[in-house]
Parts: sequence; structure tokens; C-alpha cells
Amino acid sequence: MSATLLTTVAGGAVTSLHGILLSSPAVATPTVDNPKADFTATPWWLSLVKALIIFVYLLLSTLLVIWFERRVIGRMQQRPGPNRAGPFGLLQTLADGMKSMLKEDVTPAAADKLIFTLAPLIAATMAFVSFAIIPMGDRASMFGHMTPLQLTDFPVAVLLVLAVASVGVYGIILAGWSSGSTYPLLGALRSTAQVISYEIAMGLSLVAIFIYSGSMSTSQIVSGQSSLWYLIPAFFSFAVYLVTMVGETNRLPFDLAEGEGELTGGFHTEYGSMRFAMFYLGEYVNMFTVSALATTMFLGGWQAPPGIAAINDGMFNHGWWGVLWFTVKLWIFMFFFVWLRGSLPRVRYDQFMRFGWKFLIPVTLLWVVAVAFIRGSQNGWFGDSVVTFVGRAIPTATLVAVSVIAVAALAASWIWDNKRADEEEAAAAARVPSEVDPFAGGYPVPPLPGQTLREPTRVSVGSGAPVRGRTTDAGSAGEAAATVLDGTTPKEDGRG
Repeated sequence: MSATLLTTVAGGAVTSLHGILLSSPAVATPTVDNPKADFTATPWWLSLVKALIIFVYLLLSTLLVIWFERRVIGRMQQRPGPNRAGPFGLLQTLADGMKSMLKEDVTPAAADKLIFTLAPLIAATMAFVSFAIIPMGDRASMFGHMTPLQLTDFPVAVLLVLAVASVGVYGIILAGWSSGSTYPLLGALRSTAQVISYEIAMGLSLVAIFIYSGSMSTSQIVSGQSSLWYLIPAFFSFAVYLVTMVGETNRLPFDLAEGEGELTGGFHTEYGSMRFAMFYLGEYVNMFTVSALATTMFLGGWQAPPGIAAINDGMFNHGWWGVLWFTVKLWIFMFFFVWLRGSLPRVRYDQFMRFGWKFLIPVTLLWVVAVAFIRGSQNGWFGDSVVTFVGRAIPTATLVAVSVIAVAALAASWIWDNKRADEEEAAAAARVPSEVDPFAGGYPVPPLPGQTLREPTRVSVGSGAPVRGRTTDAGSAGEAAATVLDGTTPKEDGRG
């Protein structure tokens, strides 16, 4: 995975950073860090209606995506998937929900009953809160009032998502602790360490967007992408965010908190009925939340794709049309989640944590510094000299910054490839012997693929000649049975 990201940086650095240069006039920094969305004409009761609409939107989306996931993975694995309950099996998720409501709710005897019940409520409710700052469309008429299709917004709205995600971790750790069992506690510790670790890289990946937009307000960030989506200038931040959002939601291949072979299910091992369904709901709503944030930060939010946005002076880029484009982009990320689950195996926990702390966080920090230099040079903080390229005036400091970044990325990729080549050569040099003695270390060891076992020979205690078959002499049966496979007796090797 590290090599893939380095190759992405090295291979796409020049092209993408040239896109940064040529798009510098389009990525403008707003002068006032205030939300673009205006809620002054929105009455309080309309805010409650919008909150209810968001809640229903997420619930229906969750019911649909569970069916969608099972059908798509079924196609990937050459099986039909759910196809009995309702048309095309669409009511299967609803039937599963009804089953969870009617199942017996069992609480372990050693559990802390209050915390045991409170934990799934925290995990589920925190997943809904983050969606309040996501703009789902432009201003539209609702019950006679022109209002933004967004519940709320404020100057540091994006930080709310990271803060709420941190609070949601309490639901996980409390679930493992209150279960009164070892494996749920281990799973909770695993999941907490994983989520906190990848929140750092996720926050750092969003810093580049803050630098480009000049704001942490979601409506301002969407407005700043009217001419160019931040996916292009912040391509590396987008790649980092894709990795971190999968790790943040504990989904395959990073569902290490639920390793069935190691933890028997993770922090919710002792949960059943509706309390387990609350964790299940929270996981899928979290998927929608991180996907909605990716849509807002990198794909222009509710704005139509560039070709469609230009039709008839943007007739498809206003009003309720934004909900359609937002939903389409949102489901692209949901398909990405499903595709990963159906394609990749689970990674090892130590590898995943090492990748986050030793590679992802340091490289993202360097990327943020590089983006800061590029934006500073575009704003003229390092001099006013410019170079004309394809009719555009590009600051010389920007060219220098881009050149340094490209050379550094290529050098890092070259060093990494050489290191991997050396490791492969060292592994090839240390060849595994074709024949092994399974009892050489005192314990039976199975052979590796391609190896053969050295055939042992039994040696008679009295004659020293090889003996095959059973010993028939009753007097020497004990000694013959104690004969070791390498031809020595217990007395000879000091064990008798």
C-alpha cells in the first residue's frame, strides 16, 4: 500500500501539480470566513423539519445500501443474493430489522447493565449528528420559505465531523468494557486505537482543502469549487482520505476490530437483538457521513458535474437538482466501500497501524507543507516574478515549489523501489532447504510449501541395525518405544 501511494505521487506529481498551477485563478480564497449559507429566513420549525428529513434520508439509505451490498457482493461471488422478500429482495433488510426487534434481548451476568445499554445508543446517535453540516443542495423553496438545503453551518463546521467521530469512539470502548468479557474488551481497544490513529491522518488530509478554500465552512468550501473541484489540486489528500475513511468506519479490508478468527466478533460480541442493530446502523450511517464529507470536500458537493453545470446557464445546478447530484456522488463512494469488501482480504493489525503512523501521517504532513508553499507563492508571498505559460502568468516561486515536490516524490519512489528490490534479493538468497528434519528443534514442525520431510529411521537399542515395524520382544519393548528418531537412546542423549 505504501508503494502504491508513492507511485501515485511520483507518477502523477508533475501532471497534477501543473493542474494546480494552471488552476490558480480559479481556486480563490474568500476574504471573509463566514458560511455562505444564509439561515436568517429559516424559522425554527423548518429546521426541525429538515432534521427529520435528514434522519429519514439516512434511514432509507441504510436500508437500501445493505440490500445493495448483499446483491453486489452476491454478483461478485456468483450467487444471487437476497431475492425472496419483496421485489428483487428489496424488503430483506426490513425483514432483518423486524427480526432484530423481536429477538430476545440478553444481557450477560457480568455486564454493567447501564453502560451496556448506553454504548450502542452513543454509537448510533453520534453517527447522525455529523450529517447536520453537510450541504445537500442550493437554496430551495420549502413550505413557502427559501432556505438552504442544509441543517446548519458555521465557520468551523468540518471540525464538527472529526469531533463527533471522536465522541463516537466512546460507544465502542464502553461496549467492550461493559460486556464483562475478555474478547470484547480487546476488540474495543483495537478499534479505539485504529479510529483515533486514522482520525489524525484524516484531519491532516483535510488541511489542504482548508488552505485552498480559505475556510472550514462547508458551504464556503462547496462554493469555492464552482470552477474546479478540489479533487484535482488536492489529489494526494483525496487518496489519503479514501484510505482513512475506510479505516475510520472499520470496514474491510480494515475491519480489524471484528476479526472473527481472533476476537470472535470484536467489541459487540455479547450484543444481540436491537442493541446489536444499533451498532449495525451506526456503522452504515458512518459510511454515509464520511462519503458525504468526501463529496463536499473533493467533488464539489451538490454542484452538477462540469459538463451538465454549463447547460442553459446552469439550469441543472440550482434548487432541488443539487440533491440529485449529491446523492449520485454519495453512492459512488458507497459502491467503493462494497467493492473493497468483495475484493480484498483483511490486513494484519500491526501492518495497518504501522502504515498509518510511520507512513501516512508523516507523508501527509509533508504534503500539507507543500500545499502551503504553493498557495503562498500563488498569493505572491515569495516574490512577484512570473513566467508566462500557455497564456497564463505563473509565479516563479510556484514553479520552484512544484519542481521540488516532483523531484522529492520521484526520489522517494526510487529509494523505496531499491529498498524493496534489496529485500527481495535478500529473501531469495536465504533459500529454504528442500529437505527438512521435522524433529530437529525438539518439536514436530510441518514442512513449508515445496519442502519434503527427511525420512527418519528407527534404530534398535541392542543391535544398532535399523528396525522397521513393531518391537516384539516384551522385555525390550519399553526401551524400543523410547528410541528416538535420530538413532540415539534416552540414556545416550542424557535424558535416561
